[in-house]
Amino acid sequence: MENVKTRTLRWLGALGPGMITAALVFGPSKLTITSKMGAVYGYSLLWLVVVAIFFMAVFTAMSTRIGAATDQTLLASVRLKWGNPASVAMGIGVFLVATSFQAGNSIGVGIAAGELFHMSPVPWIVLFNLLAIAMLFYRKFYPLLEKTMIFLIVVMLFCFIITFFYARPDVGQMAKGLVTPSVPEGSTGLIIAFTASCFSIVGALYQSYLIQERIRSNPELKNTKNDSHTGIILLGVMCFVVIVCAAAILNPKGIPVNSATDMARALEPIFGSNASAFFLIGLFGAAFSSVIGNASVGGTLLGDALGLGSNFSSVTVRYLVALVMVIGAAVAIRFGKLPLELIVFAQSVTIFVVPFIGTAMYMVANDRKIMGDKVNSPFVKAAAGLGLVIIFALAVINSKELFFNNPLFK
Repeated sequence: MENVKTRTLRWLGALGPGMITAALVFGPSKLTITSKMGAVYGYSLLWLVVVAIFFMAVFTAMSTRIGAATDQTLLASVRLKWGNPASVAMGIGVFLVATSFQAGNSIGVGIAAGELFHMSPVPWIVLFNLLAIAMLFYRKFYPLLEKTMIFLIVVMLFCFIITFFYARPDVGQMAKGLVTPSVPEGSTGLIIAFTASCFSIVGALYQSYLIQERIRSNPELKNTKNDSHTGIILLGVMCFVVIVCAAAILNPKGIPVNSATDMARALEPIFGSNASAFFLIGLFGAAFSSVIGNASVGGTLLGDALGLGSNFSSVTVRYLVALVMVIGAAVAIRFGKLPLELIVFAQSVTIFVVPFIGTAMYMVANDRKIMGDKVNSPFVKAAAGLGLVIIFALAVINSKELFFNNPLFK
């Protein structure tokens, strides 16, 4: 009995990095995209969740092994293989992307809490960013981050599953959507947006840093197994549940969704204020987890790139993470939404940075000198190679959309 208890506790302890990655990836934008997928196209795009989660799981597991294989950071390995300019470019690129999208996370926190209490979002944006910054300077930040993210994942799951039971979806249509791939007319943009956001190379990259932070906080965990798959599977479950809820509730009534709060508002007249409140609490969990997680990615990678530290014991890194939060909150309060120019800037940086990051991770994980017995297996080489093809294809498509079909460039 004691052995079962010990194994269970060890497994729960190994969940932390994967759960943090899932929580930072499942932000307000993901909630909006998945709600729109179900509202507009019903159950027909559920198969896409399986595909995107598969590739995300492959790259996250690869990043986990990179973090466990060596004491040096991923950017340090990049610096060793390709020189300092490559490492600096990756770190600055990730920082710029994280900072650009941080406003959306702050707005999500403010709107979710504001809708719940029928107040302006601004005080909530200030309050929860101050709370996140205060958490940063807690003496043992990483264990606190793990516990917070796991708690928020549980809250999100609970709220979305309650909404799922309110919705009473069609099980037959769900099964058909999962096993019968189809591309409804006009759905290409949403398919690209969902794949690019769910198959998050930046999120996968950060996993290697989280693994090393976990080992630093408790050196006894150095040789224990790290479970990245559970967190990524839960990410897929949340995406699946939100699509199904929107497909069951909004699609038959033709109710459009342009933001995650539209979904919450649409629930209220159909199922009452309880369903709306549950969804808004889930939105808050998604937004607050991304406020902390997204800022942590940007600050940590910039600190590492500039040689200022790469872990939360570095005060400089904590200040850089706080800087991302402050900039995001300031933009959220000033504009009340993510300005188009900022979105274009973030997308343009992402287009060039993400394929580079994916390739760097792949090459490092294939290097036996760095990885030892944790080097990529033939299956992972093939699966991750196919994932890289998808990443480059998305970059080409997004470049075309950004530079040729964007009103700012006409």
